[in-house]
Amino acid sequence: MITEPIVTYEEAVQRIQTAGLLPLAPLFPDFPSLSSLTPQENWHTDSPLDPWLWRSRLAEEGVAAYGKFVKKKAILISRECFPWVRRLLSDSRTIQEQYNAGLLSRDAFKLYERIEDQEGIDGRALRAQAGFGAKEDKKAFDQGLLDLQGNTAVVISGTKEKEGLADGKVAWNSSSYETASHWMSRQGIEPFNGSTTEARDLLLDKLMEHTTEAGLIKVKKALGIV
Repeated sequence: MITEPIVTYEEAVQRIQTAGLLPLAPLFPDFPSLSSLTPQENWHTDSPLDPWLWRSRLAEEGVAAYGKFVKKKAILISRECFPWVRRLLSDSRTIQEQYNAGLLSRDAFKLYERIEDQEGIDGRALRAQAGFGAKEDKKAFDQGLLDLQGNTAVVISGTKEKEGLADGKVAWNSSSYETASHWMSRQGIEPFNGSTTEARDLLLDKLMEHTTEAGLIKVKKALGIV
């Protein structure tokens, strides 16, 4: 199991490439996370050593896919492993076909169409343009995005910088969203065309080097490959 601390961005890149999966916070027993491997005092410092800033950079540079892919929690998946994970979590049908079959909510479908039309769209703009601007629509907006990330249809591809608001107020950086297919194509990552069994075996071979048997069982359950 990998337990060596991570201090620099370059070390984080190497660790993700080695481990394959790296949740932001502890997600599986006996499995490393970015928060467990980095000094807590470096978080949210806006410095080059701030792991909170790395998550977007890792996605923007194509080192790892970033999103709430597993158990509705944020996780980084290396460019090597993401095609395998996507094969396991995604539906072979198109988004339109999933919606027509009742497997995808209308809210999620609306959000996907808007993201596909404006790849890399800012979360605030996405919410407004897709018709979720009202306060009471936030829950539906958040759930729609979770559904799309959960089947790896959409990734968080980066963040938009803070924008000035009226009366001197400032908005927090906002996540930007991109369809997974577009992000992979842009980063030169080929889709995996093998079977789910082949994807499972490749992924487990990678992961078993970095966790205990108990940890691997939890990962397999979360990915639906028990």
